[in-house]
Amino acid sequence: MARTAHVDTFVRDNQPPPEQWPELRFDLPELQYPGRLNCAAELLDRLVESGHGERVALRAPGTALSYRQLLALANRIAHVLREDMGLVPGNRVLLRGPNNPMMAACWLAVLKAGGIAVATMPLLRASELKAIIDKAHATLALCDARLAEELRLAQAQCPQLGRIVLFNGEEAGGVEALAAGKPDTFDNVDTAAEDIALIAFTSGTTGQPKGTLHSHRDLIASCDCFPRSILKHGPEDIFCGTPPIAFTFGLGGLLTFPLRFGASTVLMERLLPDSMLQTIQDFKATICFTAPTFWRQMAGLAKDYDLSSLKKCVSAGEALPDATRQLWKQATGIEIIDGIGSTEMSHIFISHTPEKVRRGATGYAIPGYQARIVDDQGRPLPPGTVGRLAVKGPTGCRYLADERQKNYVQDGWNLTGDAYLMDADGYFFYQARTDDMIISAGYNIAGPEVENALLGHPAVVECAVIGVPDEERGQLVKAFIVLRPGFEGTPALVKELQDFVKAAIAPYKYPRAVEFMTELPKTETGKLQRFRLRENHR
Repeated sequence: MARTAHVDTFVRDNQPPPEQWPELRFDLPELQYPGRLNCAAELLDRLVESGHGERVALRAPGTALSYRQLLALANRIAHVLREDMGLVPGNRVLLRGPNNPMMAACWLAVLKAGGIAVATMPLLRASELKAIIDKAHATLALCDARLAEELRLAQAQCPQLGRIVLFNGEEAGGVEALAAGKPDTFDNVDTAAEDIALIAFTSGTTGQPKGTLHSHRDLIASCDCFPRSILKHGPEDIFCGTPPIAFTFGLGGLLTFPLRFGASTVLMERLLPDSMLQTIQDFKATICFTAPTFWRQMAGLAKDYDLSSLKKCVSAGEALPDATRQLWKQATGIEIIDGIGSTEMSHIFISHTPEKVRRGATGYAIPGYQARIVDDQGRPLPPGTVGRLAVKGPTGCRYLADERQKNYVQDGWNLTGDAYLMDADGYFFYQARTDDMIISAGYNIAGPEVENALLGHPAVVECAVIGVPDEERGQLVKAFIVLRPGFEGTPALVKELQDFVKAAIAPYKYPRAVEFMTELPKTETGKLQRFRLRENHR
């Protein structure tokens, strides 16, 4: 392992033991990286040095930043981090903001300064932010001024979070004001390729956050696999999409992938199906990333927009129904590029080019990755057999101080928690999740976390939350609730419970369906049997 540049070694000290690491493979020529590598320098400084300085890097309503302008902005923010906020390499910096140029520049600045970015979803509430801050031991934060309230509430319970500096606001001590007098140049920290650059948080079936660790090399390797072999984009392309850059799906699709190849990206703070189509039309976007739910909803509206610029469409976040694929193709003539990735693996590892689509299949293992189907003991299964999906490649799962590492990585393979079958030609067909995660409209939602929120309401004595099939969203969050005596299961109470959950945790996690029951199915020892609830909703 190369000499670390991190002075703060908290993350390195809390990685899994080496024997629990996945096997990392760098089988392609483009995956041979030097021992010293800084992701942000590779994505920005190198592009400017190679002649892309005047090309547009980031677009937003009323804004366009060239690569040279973005580099200067990220450099000035890096000075703020080091000189005004006291960042030392290895410190964790929480980032909170919607998709906009300042959020992207702050992310790049953290990596330039040798920090570790901990990007968070804009919709997270104080209790969820507290769990992330505690897990990552985040000491600093850069936050969009419009989202400061919940972070301030979390900070009051997290003494380790020493300072929050706001951006996109008017205050004198904000990021823009502090950066205004800083130099446009910055000596990037000479990070090792293996130094951690990102802690991306996912939510497991218990609702307890898992911090997945990704190095500078991981982030560049992700850019050199799926984009290079499947997207095959170039500097003339304009990216757009819906996933937040706090998700690795959005981070790759809307920031690192376009920057790696000198393209530009459109960052929009909030998109609905109609405004997504308007964005494609207005910015002449050529590549769009979103979840199956959006593709289905946009298909019915596509005729009202000029989508002639659009060339490639990427779907991930949940299984793409073939009916949705056909609807979009009928509406636009474009074959959706499906894919499966995971926060643990950084990005997509199974996909296909538009020319090699196979109906019903997610795709094949992309160059740089290997995938197979295994049984519960990790033994390979023959084609046509449903089993557990196992993957390995240049990226892999490393959880931050989490016993669940040994469940995800076994014998060097990453077990994604998905049930698949593989045909004789190496195409993978999604079957189901192998855990209790609910995937709704591209969001991962842990049922027990929603249950915990519901149990805080005085009317609820017991509850169980599962995902039920839904044509539009893939799955719906459904709650089965046993009420306390004196309460009646009325429509008004359903609305009250839904609003209660929205106020407690991120609003997208609320139960869209509620069923009142006199009792929940349990084992003789009192353990809840969620599978029996699922059996009635197949």
